Amino acid sequence: MRRLLPILAVVVAASAADAQTPIDTGITLIRAGRVFDSERGVFLPARDILVKHGVIDSVAEHLAAPAGARVLDLSRYSVLPGLIDSHTHLLYLESPAGDLTAQGTSAVIVEGTPLRALHGAARARTFLAAGITTVRDLGNSGRFGDMALRDAIRDGSVDGPRMIAAGPGLSPEGGQFPGLQSGYRAIAEEEYRVVHGPADAALGVRENVTYGADVIKIYSNNTPNRGSLSVEEMRAIVDEARRLHVKVTAHATSDEAVWRAATAGVDGVEHAYQVADSTLALMKQKGIFMVPTDLDSATVLRYASRSQGRFTATPAQVPTFVNGQRDRLRRAIKAGVTIAAGSDNYIDLGMPQGEAAKHNLFAYAEAGMPSLAILQAATWNASRLLGLENRVGVIRARAFADIIAVEGDPGTDIHALERVRFVMKQGTVYLNKLSLGRD
Repeated sequence: MRRLLPILAVVVAASAADAQTPIDTGITLIRAGRVFDSERGVFLPARDILVKHGVIDSVAEHLAAPAGARVLDLSRYSVLPGLIDSHTHLLYLESPAGDLTAQGTSAVIVEGTPLRALHGAARARTFLAAGITTVRDLGNSGRFGDMALRDAIRDGSVDGPRMIAAGPGLSPEGGQFPGLQSGYRAIAEEEYRVVHGPADAALGVRENVTYGADVIKIYSNNTPNRGSLSVEEMRAIVDEARRLHVKVTAHATSDEAVWRAATAGVDGVEHAYQVADSTLALMKQKGIFMVPTDLDSATVLRYASRSQGRFTATPAQVPTFVNGQRDRLRRAIKAGVTIAAGSDNYIDLGMPQGEAAKHNLFAYAEAGMPSLAILQAATWNASRLLGLENRVGVIRARAFADIIAVEGDPGTDIHALERVRFVMKQGTVYLNKLSLGRD
């Protein structure tokens, strides 16, 4: 055994080294074939992008390579800002064949927060590999397990996208655990911050911000349970969040829930599966973003195939399940509501979570949303929702060097995003499937 110890030490050290990518603080010059201007929603012809110490220094047609700079030849590819997923749950994964409450409570009392954070780290890598360099993680992560993962990614201990973390969502009684008996309400309170009146709602904001929340997630309604927050409770949340300089986004699935959240003045609405034109007009008037967490046809069929009979769908039946979502997305766009992309992908579909999350963008395409507008929703619009405009979701001077390259033209075929060949986050290359040139 003593003879094996040095060998084991080498193996463990090598495994640890492979677990994270060393942060690159050097200078890189990227020769890009075409670059997506996310603010204007157009592709520009060939540009050079100079990156210094993780930040974009300049973007121009012809730049000389500084002495000692690494030069990357992306001239054959479409180059975009790193994608943003505005609605993730990295610390939670649910089987299509399982029961919602059984799986949710098991995550709390069996899996536990430390193991959930480790599982979340593995899922985080798949988002980065898919070209998603920033996520907004909206709860279902125990008591601040998302903060631990966010900080580990931030300090370079774990590879993953930049995380904007919410902590426990502020919810009506019972959270989203239908059928949970009242004697076990403490289990729900490990996953959600249950609110009892306006004063307690404001206290919940202060608690979450104190423990590291970057954004406040609330449940205007807590489907599939029947509860809801009052307008007064949500106003108290919004007022306290603004005082503390954080944004508020609301889970809202019915028109009534969306209307109450909009009336309270939230910054964004998640889902909005049922929403009237008059409510969309209110959202437009108040500048409230919509995050449509929609499914494309392939995801519906894949979900059915893995549900062990709990849900069935044939290709001919798919429109039954998705047409309502597509219609409300078209109406929201027509009403002038700003769309930010978010997947809400917490289902185990038997594929990398990051790749599965991008199918949300394909759902937008199936609804008729133009590819360039979809790319904007996943970059510039999302950056504004997160309060990170000019830092992420854009390729310009002083922005973080979050840059991806894809094979093909995603401006005409959004499915080109399935062919991500290069991923850089804040100047560090995490994926390289290119033949890279050097001056």
